[in-house]
Amino acid sequence: MSADKRPAPSAAAHVAVVGGGWAGCAAGVELAAKGAQVTLFEAARTLGGRARAVQAREALLDNGQHILLGAYEETLALLRRVGVSEREAMLRLPLQMRYPPDSGLLDFVAPRLPAPLHMLAALLRARGLGREDKLALARFTTSARWMQWGLNTDCSVAELLERFGQTPRLNRLMWRPLCLAALNTPIERASSQVFLAVLRDSLGAKRKASDMLLPRVSLDALFPQAAQRFIAERGGRVLCGARVDGIEPRGTRWRVGAGAEPAEFDAVVLATPAWQSAALLRPLPGMEALADQLDGFAYEPISTVYLQYEAGLRLPLPFCALLDDPVHGAWGQFVFDRGQLDPGQDGLLAVVVSAAGEATERGQERLAEGVAAQLAAAFKQPALAQARWSRVLTEKRATFACTPGLARPANATGVAGLALAGDYTAGDYPATLETAARSGRAAARLVVAGTARGKA
Repeated sequence: MSADKRPAPSAAAHVAVVGGGWAGCAAGVELAAKGAQVTLFEAARTLGGRARAVQAREALLDNGQHILLGAYEETLALLRRVGVSEREAMLRLPLQMRYPPDSGLLDFVAPRLPAPLHMLAALLRARGLGREDKLALARFTTSARWMQWGLNTDCSVAELLERFGQTPRLNRLMWRPLCLAALNTPIERASSQVFLAVLRDSLGAKRKASDMLLPRVSLDALFPQAAQRFIAERGGRVLCGARVDGIEPRGTRWRVGAGAEPAEFDAVVLATPAWQSAALLRPLPGMEALADQLDGFAYEPISTVYLQYEAGLRLPLPFCALLDDPVHGAWGQFVFDRGQLDPGQDGLLAVVVSAAGEATERGQERLAEGVAAQLAAAFKQPALAQARWSRVLTEKRATFACTPGLARPANATGVAGLALAGDYTAGDYPATLETAARSGRAAARLVVAGTARGKA
């Protein structure tokens, strides 16, 4: 149905989206585009969920630094739909794993050549890998392609790497940091099946799909704010600061409680975090098993350490991998030069600490001091040890622990007019923005199809 032939509001299904993270926003946009009347409820004062901007005392900071892949087709399609220009909103870089120059560690960059030549050239040109390392990497990627980037039986990433004879240097400089960045789970506990799916769409993908995309704007401006405008322009409502305390079937409709005046809807997309969705589902008949499954997830934290230096400070690259050494307080795995992405953040560096459970036990001040010292040593710039100010943002339940054989729920709940959306739902990827986007759109399509059948 074209935009100028959208159903009149009185004829459209009225759908409640509970939760305003990226999955909820994706569901809201998909529903609004299909002509549904959307009411999106978000308990917080701003949209974005765990991928949002936070107004700290010093500046507006993202609640975590993200890298997107060119293979994130649903995310990029959503951005286009709500009017966000990729060229303006993100910096596109070729696939790479680069440590600080002159560190002698690893410099791996895929040139802009057609696949698979880009990976062959990257392997041949890679600095910091010996002949044995390169042969092991080539053997791994060849075997993974032959296996179609999948396993009959899942196992840990550590076991997979051992099975394919990966060298200690490759594990330390490439596989371990890649796994932490993608799955936010250490290789000893991370799912090989999910890790291979990520590698399939990066190392094993077409050149453009393997590109890395770094947001130039805040995570709020990248999608949630545009999603809110898109929904409002199509007659929908986005209610922030509106916590839903219960959902209840009423005949063919759904009663959604948010404050003193509950409302009824034709369908509900439940896009809250898994543990919150479990609490809303548990009182419903027949939902106990699903609620138990949602309550059964374990989680991993992510910390982002922001360090502000004098204006004009520049790192050699927009982002670099770091060799972490927790024993000596060097917790950072990647550093981003925010000033190279957004001139308004000149001199601001963001250091990501994935699977940050042990790091957070040190306390924010010690963690920031350790990371600053790590940067000074890595880039051989003593001045980096003393930032003007620092801020540590930790998302305690940033992602589910992506372990082997983990059972993740489908979008469909088995109950008419009720669907789940979230980065924890079943899919190839770990908890990423792309998983949230795919899940939100899939949930929206389910309830639209269901309400259409109900009104036929």
